[in-house]
Amino acid sequence: MVIRIVRLGTARVPNEGLRIGTVRRPPRGVPKDEYARRDFYDVWLPELAPSPALFSWIRSRPLTDANWRTYARRYRAEMKRPEAQRLIALLAALSEHTNFSVGCYCENESRCHRSSLRELLQEAGAKLS
Repeated sequence: MVIRIVRLGTARVPNEGLRIGTVRRPPRGVPKDEYARRDFYDVWLPELAPSPALFSWIRSRPLTDANWRTYARRYRAEMKRPEAQRLIALLAALSEHTNFSVGCYCENESRCHRSSLRELLQEAGAKLS
């Protein structure tokens, strides 16, 4: 059993399982009852998304390597909150028993919080694809 890290809105792969959206906002212009059918997510978990302040910070700057490193460091600091730590531990434990995916809308995973989330899940002992 594994966790897949995905871009929300992309086609699901066979045996992907439940798709969890780790985003701050639902997809724009999509009715709530269509999120899963359109391959966005089955469950919304904004607690693992960057804070609105951090998201605004990175969006207001050029996406340089230095700014990205600062953003990733700040995101990891946000994920040290007890509620985030519990969720990461829960997802890591669930990866022992079932397939599921977590994701965000960003096109480039290497410049998205999901790359840091992947590392945090690995550090927590999660099985990832």
